[in-house]
Amino acid sequence: KVGWYNAVLQPTFRLPYPDDTLAFVVLSTPSMFDKALKPFVNKERLKIIRDPVDQCVSHHLSRVKEKFPDQKVDVIFDYEILPSRKPKFLAQTAAHVAGAAYYYQRKDVKLDPWGKKKMYGVCIHPKYGGWFAIRGLLVFPDIQVPFLEQSAPVDCVSTEEKRIELLEEFNFHWQDSRYRDIIEVKERYSEEQKAYFATPPAERFKLLGLTQEAQ
Repeated sequence: KVGWYNAVLQPTFRLPYPDDTLAFVVLSTPSMFDKALKPFVNKERLKIIRDPVDQCVSHHLSRVKEKFPDQKVDVIFDYEILPSRKPKFLAQTAAHVAGAAYYYQRKDVKLDPWGKKKMYGVCIHPKYGGWFAIRGLLVFPDIQVPFLEQSAPVDCVSTEEKRIELLEEFNFHWQDSRYRDIIEVKERYSEEQKAYFATPPAERFKLLGLTQEAQ
C-alpha cells in the first residue's frame, strides 16, 4: 500500500495517492539480461537511443499496462527524477516496505563504527543477494486495498558483523561486487552481464553491437 511507503518518509518524498492505494514494486532478476534485454536489443536495435536497459524496462512495463485496459496504471521508473532533482520514488524504501528485499542501513547496526562518514544503505534479496535491481513502481490509483496485510522483508543479513561487512563492502568496494554475495545466492549475473554493467554507460552500446548512429 502506498501508505506503508509514505509513513516512513519525509513529506517531500511521499507519493500523491491515498494510503490504501495498491502499488507493485518491480524487480529484475539475474536472468533479465538473457531473457529480456538481449531479445529486446535484437528486435529494437534501430530504436534504441538512450540507455538500453531503461528502454527495455519501459517497453515491458508498458506491455503490463496494456493488460489492464480498464484500469488507470501509473508507471514510475527508478531513473526518473523530479524538477527538484530528487528521485520520483525511493526504490530501496519501496522494496523494503513491500517485503521484496531488506533495506540495510547504518541504523541497523547497533555499534556504528563509522563516525562522521556518509554511509549509504543497500537492499539485499533473500534469494539473489545483491544480484538484482529495482526497476520501477506500478501504481493503481483507482484500486484501494484497506485489508491488505503488510509482509516484512526477509532479514537475511541478521548478524551485526555481517551488516557491518555488507555496508563497508557496498560503500567502499562496490565495484568488485563482493557485497552482492554477502549471503549464499541461488543465482547471480552471468560473466557477460557483469562485464556489461562494469562498462561505462557510453561504451555499452558497442558491447551490444549497436552502432554509433543509434547512440
